[in-house]
Amino acid sequence: MTSVVIIDDQSLVRAGLRMILDQAAEVEVVGEAADGRQALDLVARTRPDVALMDIRMPVMDGIEATRRIAGTDAGTRVLMLTTFGEDRQVVEALRAGASGFLLKEIDPPDLLHAITGVARGDALLAPTIVRRLIERFTAAPTRDPAMLAPLTAREREILVQLTRGLSNDEIAARLFISPATVKTHVTRILTKLGLRDRTQAVVFGYETGLVTPGHPG
Repeated sequence: MTSVVIIDDQSLVRAGLRMILDQAAEVEVVGEAADGRQALDLVARTRPDVALMDIRMPVMDGIEATRRIAGTDAGTRVLMLTTFGEDRQVVEALRAGASGFLLKEIDPPDLLHAITGVARGDALLAPTIVRRLIERFTAAPTRDPAMLAPLTAREREILVQLTRGLSNDEIAARLFISPATVKTHVTRILTKLGLRDRTQAVVFGYETGLVTPGHPG
């Protein structure tokens, strides 16, 4: 059972999301909040697996709330709720610690798949739009490439493929190793770089210039 909190300043949006999630056996909604400040209190009390977080809210916006949640030990992964056209905010949210984002128009089955996948630590990066957003706003390195020094040559190679949006199975096939080996390397990469999940690793790969849009890295 994946525990979820819904954070949005629009009561109709919260009600709609709850109606969808209450029908799913694998998800339990444990609370709602109408702004970022309430979200911090809610996450501290309930320690959910996933927080569905709106970007634009009063009192405290979703990006700042995400940054603060990511700095706690709650272990909560944040999925940003957005409308198309908030490209800059989406990338800022990923940098703040979000594990991905969802368009508010998402179909219910895709919503459930995203929530359970992110709860497992998967990256919500399959849609082409996400890769395009990350490439658009992280094309120029903003982190010191020396931060990649702790990685072995193989780990760096896997991080390149991960940054390109490949799954463990796809990386395994490309590098002629087993998916289990890839998973082990990904875990070590996250630990060495102090990253929360694969989504953060993708952003990190672009920010250090390990991979640049249009080049193989």
